[in-house]
Amino acid sequence: MHSTEVPQEAAVLAGVVRPNGSDAELADSLDELTLLAVTAGARVVGRMTQTRARLNPATYMGSGKVVELRQMAQHHRADLVIFDDDLSPVQMRNLERIIGCKLLDRSALILDIFARRARTAVAKTQVELAQLDYLRTRLTRHWTHLSRQQGGIGTRGPGETQIETDRRLIGKRMATLRQRLRRIDRQRSTQRRSRRRHPTVALVGYTNAGKSTLLNALTGSDVLAEDRLFATLDSTTRLVTLVPGQEILLSDTVGFIRKLPHKLIESFKSTLDEVRESDILVHVISVTHAAYERHIRVVNETLEEIGVASKPTLLVFNKVDALLLTDQIAALRASWPGSMVISALRGTCLPELRERLAQMVGGAMVERTAYVPVTEGRALARIHHGTTVLAEDYVYAQRPGRDPELVTRVRFLAADRDGAELRAVLRPFESYQPAEKD
Repeated sequence: MHSTEVPQEAAVLAGVVRPNGSDAELADSLDELTLLAVTAGARVVGRMTQTRARLNPATYMGSGKVVELRQMAQHHRADLVIFDDDLSPVQMRNLERIIGCKLLDRSALILDIFARRARTAVAKTQVELAQLDYLRTRLTRHWTHLSRQQGGIGTRGPGETQIETDRRLIGKRMATLRQRLRRIDRQRSTQRRSRRRHPTVALVGYTNAGKSTLLNALTGSDVLAEDRLFATLDSTTRLVTLVPGQEILLSDTVGFIRKLPHKLIESFKSTLDEVRESDILVHVISVTHAAYERHIRVVNETLEEIGVASKPTLLVFNKVDALLLTDQIAALRASWPGSMVISALRGTCLPELRERLAQMVGGAMVERTAYVPVTEGRALARIHHGTTVLAEDYVYAQRPGRDPELVTRVRFLAADRDGAELRAVLRPFESYQPAEKD
């Protein structure tokens, strides 16, 4: 019987230690690259490393090391070679010619995994846009299939080569995807505005840190949570009761990783907007990884890149059930003051986490009182739509030099992020003061 199962590809990994790095850091990076390769369905059969002052602009590694890499690939009958850094189009062409097998760099591998993981239309659109943006500068004669997909008579400009035609087709497809994502952004912005009456908290962290498990533990949901890289690509938002009378919206987001392709960050704008629009970030860290401190730095750098590094952030060390000694837990708390140590899987310290979040949310919300004429239905609707109303009654109030009039007195909690917009809506009524009849 004919088998439809795709054979597992054998892969050799290649990386370079540069002056600002170390052998240990490269080894950790290649370990992670191994996990990425396995996640993509490959079997790693060998590694090749080199220490260099700078990358060779023509072949990434030195020419002699590239020959050794070819010999290793041939010896292991490798189907592909995966490089730990991004390769330029020139490096890719030269290496393909020398090594003679399929090549991937780190970005291409991550994009492949994202393509495999994408399940929703939003995720598939975002991944396709990032892949096309990556491919359009790396087109070779192998990419003539693009013209067969959309081309034909009348599609090719005068004097165009096949590569130019493919590049133009990619540009058209990218424009279509960007337009689709802009529509998605508008829809999600509308959804977020409708949820503004609740404070929002976003879970961020390195991939496979346990964010989805924590969301499930706090909400009782059944969001996919697996012990593998990039199990979650789409953001998921759930309502959580922290303490009686205090609810938040908690969002799980895509995990970060070192050398995350910048084009992927750009393409995942609509997903990462959940992070940008949140009031508080919960940075989840897996204590089971020996390089968790490097993971913290990578996440912080990514948060800086998307412009949210200044948001109130709670560090949460997860998977504490894997630590055997209480001294290790004490050392974590001493090294990272203000952090929390939990086990999302076992439920350890989750009540304390709820209380801490309730305190942070209370600090992020501002109590205000507004006097709004009863005829100003739009302004009153905005207050009800995007804040937590604590009390509402009818009183008489007046502006300087005017007679008292009946107004709606509203006492509400609003997030700092809404301050400017609310002030603009309520500015016409700022001069109202309680009348003596009140």
